[in-house]
Amino acid sequence: MVTVYTCQNGVRIVSEEIPHVRSISVGIWVGAGSRFELPEENGITHFIEHMLFKGTKTRSARQIAEEFDRIGGEINAFTSKENTCYYAKVLDHHGQLAVSILADMFFNSSFDQNELDKERQVVLEEILMSEDAPDDDVHEQLWRVMYPTDALGLPILGTSETLSTFTSDTIRQYMEKYYFPENIVISVAGNVTNDLLLHIEKLFGRYERTDKAMETALTNPTFHSGRFVKERDVEQSHLAISYPAIGIKHPDLNSFIALNNIIGGNMSSRLFQEVREERGLAYTIFSYQSCYADVGAFTIYGSTNNQQLTIMHETINETLQKVRTEGIKESELSNAKEQLKGSFVLGLESTNSRMSRNGRNELIHGRHKTIDETIAEIDQVSMDKVDRLIESIFSVDPAVSIIGQGVK
Repeated sequence: MVTVYTCQNGVRIVSEEIPHVRSISVGIWVGAGSRFELPEENGITHFIEHMLFKGTKTRSARQIAEEFDRIGGEINAFTSKENTCYYAKVLDHHGQLAVSILADMFFNSSFDQNELDKERQVVLEEILMSEDAPDDDVHEQLWRVMYPTDALGLPILGTSETLSTFTSDTIRQYMEKYYFPENIVISVAGNVTNDLLLHIEKLFGRYERTDKAMETALTNPTFHSGRFVKERDVEQSHLAISYPAIGIKHPDLNSFIALNNIIGGNMSSRLFQEVREERGLAYTIFSYQSCYADVGAFTIYGSTNNQQLTIMHETINETLQKVRTEGIKESELSNAKEQLKGSFVLGLESTNSRMSRNGRNELIHGRHKTIDETIAEIDQVSMDKVDRLIESIFSVDPAVSIIGQGVK
């Protein structure tokens, strides 16, 4: 059972006890992501994520790594467009130590100038690596097409220009805005004890927000159709197509996920079968959904040799047009719902996945559905709901991003 305790300062502690396991997964979830950055701040949320691993007043970066290696634990973090998470997984009897180290990183990171300069170069290499990989770059460029005037369209990693401006002062100023108690969720799952929960409250339940704290504001950005093409000397051309869709709080979210599964979410999907199995046009072809607080996207990606790009693009469009004009079959929807239920339940078999689900649910929804409630909602997905989504999503001209040799 998931329990939520709100500390006196507003920090929420979400816990799920799984007594038959011997591990603990704990995550610090922050309601800060790249879409809340000012243009000149682009990439700072991700840079802060890196810098929290670079040493505190009492631990060097190497000591942080060595302490987790010594106990056989894992520690990592990620930044998305709407939130950041710092997390660890350890054996249950090392739970308090893991929380103590995470809290030390969270509250006492030194942001030493030498470490700032070194990590700036590390992130720059990460940016260059993404730009060098056309299958990554084509998606980054796609978001720029979709939201050219909104932070949602900017890269999470930032740019070399913005990265060069970040200092310890700008980092602290940004953290004062978004790293405040009410914007923090501590999620823990596994063999959780009351002593561990008291330890978390002791470390996180007493700090206070400053007068610089800001509530994150959604911009409700407008989707733009358009086309981006980059000529590049590559063996394969890379194509990404995106349509505007629903946000994560929309009541038809499960219908959207089911529709994605039917169109391109797995090996039995229409795109996989038509583009790869029937016509042999691509090795990689799939679709996926991106859902944020207020907006979403339905995206298709495929790569093929440069000579076959046009025919692959046409085949994708024909497949989508057939879905729009003829709809889907009852058998496809039934299969998609069973796939959803199976992947949902199987995805909860680790303490880390439970921690992630609970942290994200608390931060975004402020509530926690049981497994049975979620399965019941999936069962409520109907042909009518999916048909409405099909008409809504595919009635708009898409955004398109292409990287390849000889493309136009």
